[in-house]
Amino acid sequence: MLDEYKLPKYFWAEAINTACYVTNTVYLRTILKKTPYEIFFGKKPKISHLHVFGCKCFILNNDKDPLGKFDSKSDDGIFLGYSIFGKSFRVFNKRKLIVEESVHVIFDENSIDLIRNDLNDDHIENIKKINLEEKEGDSLPKEWRYNRNHPKESIIGDPSQGVKTRRNLSDEVEHSAFLSEIEPKNIDEALQNNFWIIAKEEELNQFIRNDIWELVTRPHDQNIIGTKWVYKNKLDDSGSIIRNKARLVAQGYTQIEGINFEESFAPVARLEAIRLLLAFACFKVFKLFQMDVKSAFLNGYIDQYVFVEQPTGFESINFPNHVYKLKKVLYGLKEAPRAWYDRLSTFLIEYSFRKGKVDTTLFIKNIGDDLIIIQIYVDDILFGSTNERLSHEFSSLMSKEF
Repeated sequence: MLDEYKLPKYFWAEAINTACYVTNTVYLRTILKKTPYEIFFGKKPKISHLHVFGCKCFILNNDKDPLGKFDSKSDDGIFLGYSIFGKSFRVFNKRKLIVEESVHVIFDENSIDLIRNDLNDDHIENIKKINLEEKEGDSLPKEWRYNRNHPKESIIGDPSQGVKTRRNLSDEVEHSAFLSEIEPKNIDEALQNNFWIIAKEEELNQFIRNDIWELVTRPHDQNIIGTKWVYKNKLDDSGSIIRNKARLVAQGYTQIEGINFEESFAPVARLEAIRLLLAFACFKVFKLFQMDVKSAFLNGYIDQYVFVEQPTGFESINFPNHVYKLKKVLYGLKEAPRAWYDRLSTFLIEYSFRKGKVDTTLFIKNIGDDLIIIQIYVDDILFGSTNERLSHEFSSLMSKEF
């Protein structure tokens, strides 16, 4: 609540009290079909007095303070909650810098007052008295000096430099880390940046480790599929760049069904199935884990003959006209999702997992009195067991295979 409305941390107690008050008033118990308030007091609560926590409000003076003719009749405030002693509201008075209770409050819920910029944790603690007494020598100067002959460069800069564009700005970026902050728009920009060249080399090295393809003579009776580089900066939760990701994808729109591929559909777990798994885990009281398989589609085997062009900028020096024959699928191929599902499904069945008859993304294995259950959502895997040791063993097994 504090983060949503950018309120200082010293309002945390007010936020907790308000959350408890609202929960007891509006939260409906599933079994009894009643709110906690109704269960305790035997009557339904009134909710017309509820307001948005952290919203801007105006606290009417109501003759508490002597006002002059031109003084404001109200103080700006922030709504913090409800009084436990009556029908008054708890508000933070910005003028007095105190939390007070008042019935005479007008709310402005359409404009949440984001006070983080002008009110922080240090304001209340670091209020200092200001001495306004005039000291000798503080009077304004009697004469002002000015200069009519300012050089133009100090006002408008050097006109000969022109306007900076995205292209020439990228050459001046100082990289504080070994990452590029600018995503290239085409292959030419990427080849001029060492960071993106390294990212592409990492992608191709992964192809070598996974034995994705082999270089062969260009066949004249086959459809050769083009390739394309896709560039993306990976961000963390705070929005900072943590990785330059370059992915080589096949231009699958040129594939012909029945010639280049047979099946492209891969089953995906329904949200209802995931909810049932969560409910079952709660019922059996065991922990669920989530796993994301890195470059999952590159693990799927391919049945048809599929040939792709060599990646631009990384052509073979000795065989520049050769093409790659795929052993496994690439991202962008229409059969990639299906190939990955078939590979994972076959792997799990080899280790005695049973595939669901209705939900084919569900895999179950019984080991004595224990149970391990797996739900697949493309390259995301949700799994858990009544014996947590089995979950860790499954995680290690997947890490070794993929």
